[in-house]
Amino acid sequence: MTISFRTGVMSLAVAALLSMPALAEGSKLDEVLARGHLVLGTGSTNAPWHFKSADDKLQGFDVDMGHIIAKALFGDPEKIEYVNQSSDARIPNITTDKVDITCQFMTVTGERAQQVAFTIPYYREGVGLMLKADGKYADYATLKAAGSSVTISVLQNVYAEAMVHAALPEATVDQYDSVDLIYQALESGRADAVATDQSSLAWYMTQNPGRYKDAGYGWNPQTYACAVKRGDQDWLNFVNSALHEAMTGVEFDFYAKSFKTWFGKDLTPPQIGFPVEFK
Repeated sequence: MTISFRTGVMSLAVAALLSMPALAEGSKLDEVLARGHLVLGTGSTNAPWHFKSADDKLQGFDVDMGHIIAKALFGDPEKIEYVNQSSDARIPNITTDKVDITCQFMTVTGERAQQVAFTIPYYREGVGLMLKADGKYADYATLKAAGSSVTISVLQNVYAEAMVHAALPEATVDQYDSVDLIYQALESGRADAVATDQSSLAWYMTQNPGRYKDAGYGWNPQTYACAVKRGDQDWLNFVNSALHEAMTGVEFDFYAKSFKTWFGKDLTPPQIGFPVEFK
């Protein structure tokens, strides 16, 4: 039997369609919009990132990133259901769809990026040094020049000494088993400076205005970003757009106010004209 050219072409087209993978399900973006609120995974015990206020309300810089995304979704920053999660639940809760997104001072690494999709960064963390405002040393340069005369208090960690010596090679390193104790060592004069996350130092200084100062040097950079489930480019693009415009565009005032609240620093508004991202 002879098969016509048209029939052959149609058969090939049907076969090609049957061999194609099924179309992907709807985006998380559509699911969240239909639900009417965002499900945000974050913590509740780490100021200034995510912690409870005196009236038991969740607050912090991570929480504000959720407000930015919720406002972009619904025009209402409060349309959020919070899932209080431990650090080791950040990735599993994303991959099992328990949360729509995690914003929880999550450091971007290549290993983690194989498991979740990271958004654009919303903060760059690093180690910093805090001094007493009326102390012996004025800044990082004077600390370094003092060599072995300087004592630095730091949270106990297997990497603590190497971390401090990366910035102050000759300093004496005193390790303590709680954050409160590293600050007490500075206050009592047992240490000349505290070394810890710059965000923690910024928060501590906002709580104790005029008593301490930043030494003006940071090192060991790491990137904080939110995380979503892999394979959903529409959802990732949307979240990226919301965060991007908070840092560079229409929602900058909200981002800047949050940054001032939790880190005590005023941000310079994005320059008008040529986009800063391409400079």
